[in-house]
Amino acid sequence: MIELINPVFLSLVVGGTCVGIIFGAIPGMTATMAVAICLPITYSLGLENGLALLLGLYVGGISGGLVPAILLGIPGTPSSITTTFDGYPMSLKGEGEKALRIGICSSLVGGLISLLILYLFAPTLADFAIKFSYVEKFLIIFFALTVMAALSSDMLIGIFSGVLGIFVALIGTYDISKGGNGELRLVPESAEYWLDSGFSLLPVLIGLFGLAAILEQAEIGVPEGHGSSGITVGAKSRFSFSVFKGQIINLVRSSGIGTFIGILPGVGGSAASILAYSNAKTFSKHPERFGKGEPAGIIASESGNNGLTGGALVPLLSLGIPGDSTTALLIGAFTLQGVQVGPLFIGNNPDTWNAMIFAMLIANLAMFVIMYVAIRYFAMVVTIPKHILFPVILMMCVIGAYTINYGIMFDVWTLLIFGIFGWLATKIRLEVAPFIIGFILGPSAEVYFVKSLESFGDVTIFFTKSWIAMLLWGLIIASIAGSVIMSKRNKNV
Repeated sequence: MIELINPVFLSLVVGGTCVGIIFGAIPGMTATMAVAICLPITYSLGLENGLALLLGLYVGGISGGLVPAILLGIPGTPSSITTTFDGYPMSLKGEGEKALRIGICSSLVGGLISLLILYLFAPTLADFAIKFSYVEKFLIIFFALTVMAALSSDMLIGIFSGVLGIFVALIGTYDISKGGNGELRLVPESAEYWLDSGFSLLPVLIGLFGLAAILEQAEIGVPEGHGSSGITVGAKSRFSFSVFKGQIINLVRSSGIGTFIGILPGVGGSAASILAYSNAKTFSKHPERFGKGEPAGIIASESGNNGLTGGALVPLLSLGIPGDSTTALLIGAFTLQGVQVGPLFIGNNPDTWNAMIFAMLIANLAMFVIMYVAIRYFAMVVTIPKHILFPVILMMCVIGAYTINYGIMFDVWTLLIFGIFGWLATKIRLEVAPFIIGFILGPSAEVYFVKSLESFGDVTIFFTKSWIAMLLWGLIIASIAGSVIMSKRNKNV
């Protein structure tokens, strides 16, 4: 371990983290994109140094998404969606800097807890995750979908919005690799070329949370002499660690949820943050505060999505199965150096294993220091006048949508379509949060459902597969019951 503490290794980790934060803070520029762009560089760096750069990009990219999520209401990455639910309302109340510091501290805790679990329990946890068949994966996605009602002010509207999101997500080719027949679904002949692959996720997210917000503010108008949304960074934004008093359980639970979701291949950071957020709301003494600027919501979301970073490496290093799209790119780094990941990796490559753990530790600490020290400068974005800020945001949204799939103009049209939809949704009382949850998780639920029936051929397998399935059904029932109780409680308030 001592030989790893050298200027080159540390510089690559810290530099990668800094670049990752920048990518995460720009809507449409994700951690995955940062890793993909820098992957060819690692060939000349060697395995340990190359992984140091890529892991820094990974941690920084996931964490950086909280900046636009809190200050602008635009999730920088898909995993920071739930951070917008309470982070942006805090910014609107003049507490943007405070919200950022809460998110940064939560990100550090989530990252360190997941790293500790990775280091201590990687082989054991991988053995447990491998027991999850398509049935269990479907049920955990189904469990995540049940929170659509809990996140809504009106349960029925929330469910309708979520189902609508699932419906829209199914537009496109029914992929043969996912159990389909290769035919187009829900697509008119005139739009076959454009909708062959459906709507891309990030342009949809940027449209719903970015362009829609700009249209809404444009409708209101720009008050003379005000900055962005009239937000100020002042006394109300002062941060104290006392905000975490009573939130230790929330921090640890959300970090554990993020780590566990990361261990399950293909489920992703969005599910991690959604499940962590919904659990925080379910167990909160004041669930009615969520969505209105509740610090506990930011704590759950950010500790959950950063908990994913360590968890996603467990199946990668122990089974050779990437936990998410970013760790899938890490396989490329190993391949470039002629190293095979799998059950024998840790035992055969102890130096590389130690280098990865050390790089993750330094990356999390560097992320915290960089963002915490520079947070006042990040928060200053809210003082920029709207007539200057909004055109810049709009330009960033268009560039992000256009470049995410390497220059597809239809993604810009997707941005426009869903930006207008998001603006109109509030007027017709649709809920954007359940819609986007359905859009993200619906296709995965379909794939796992179809694969389960193909593998086992009987729908009763969802109830009898294993004790894990029965436990998940218990959580699903509890989630639904909690949603009903909260809905009645909100109506009585």
